[in-house]
Amino acid sequence: MTPSRRAVLGAALGAGAGAAATAAGAPPAGARPAAAPPAGAGTSRAATPAAWQLRWAPSVREVGTRAFETLEDDRAGSHPEAAPHISAEGDTIRFAIHTVDRDTSTDRQRQEVTGCRTGDTHLKWWRGETWRVTYRMFLPSSLRATTTFTHIMQMKQPGTGSAPLVVQSLRRSGGEQTIELKVFGQDVLVGRTDLEPLHDRWTDVDFRITIGDGAAGSVRWILTSGGTTVVDREASGVDTFLADRVRPKWGIYRSLGDTSGAIRDTYLLLSDLRAYQLV
Repeated sequence: MTPSRRAVLGAALGAGAGAAATAAGAPPAGARPAAAPPAGAGTSRAATPAAWQLRWAPSVREVGTRAFETLEDDRAGSHPEAAPHISAEGDTIRFAIHTVDRDTSTDRQRQEVTGCRTGDTHLKWWRGETWRVTYRMFLPSSLRATTTFTHIMQMKQPGTGSAPLVVQSLRRSGGEQTIELKVFGQDVLVGRTDLEPLHDRWTDVDFRITIGDGAAGSVRWILTSGGTTVVDREASGVDTFLADRVRPKWGIYRSLGDTSGAIRDTYLLLSDLRAYQLV
C-alpha cells in the first residue's frame, strides 16, 4: 500500500520536529510524560484557571514587515516596478496585488507574509496548544470573491509543498460574494457570511485554534463589523495538524481561474495584530 502524504511528511519531519519541540520546552513525540503528583498531595493555592496570555503585539510603525517570519513578495519577480507589494503604512500592513502579478506557479498570484516575529525570535505554535489571533482588516470593494480560491488568511505547516490546514477565503457561493472559513484537508465549512456588507470598512477578526491531529483539533471564527457580530462559528473534532508546527499566513493568494471577472488590481489592509496563547 502506498503511504499517505501525511505519513511521508511525518516520517521526514519527525526527527526535526521532535528536536525543535524539545528546544522549545515541549516533549518530543513519544516522550514519557511527567509523573503526576501523588493522590491527596496538597498545594499552597488553588490551581489557576486557563487564561489568554499575550505573546505577540508588533508595533508596525516601528518594525514594519519585520513583524513577520517571512515575506512572499512577488517571489517570481513578475512585477518589479510595483515593488514592494507588501509594505507598512503607519500602523497598517498593506498588501497590493495587480492583474499582471504571477507567482512561481503562473496560474495564481501570491503576496503573503508568514508567522509572528519579535526581534529575531519566531513565535512557534506546537501540537496540543491553543492559540488565538486578533486583528482588523479592511477589504475594499475591488477585492472580490472569486469562483476559484482567494485566500486572505491561512494556517499552515512551515515550508513549501504542503496543503493549508485552515483557510479564510473570499468565494462566490450561488453567485453571491461570501467570506468563509474552512478546515481545508477535511473540507469542513466552519462558517460563511455575506462579503459585500464588509466591503470598504474595517472588520475585526478573532480566530482561535487548538492544534490537534486527527480529531483532536478545533477552531472558532468570529467577525465583528460596526460593533455587530456578523459570524461566530466553531468546529471541533477536526484535524489542524500535519507535521512540525503551525503558523499563520496573511495576504492575498488567489487563482487566476476565476470565471466571474473578479480579478482586478486591489489591496488588503491589516492592523492591530495580536497573538495569544491559552495557558
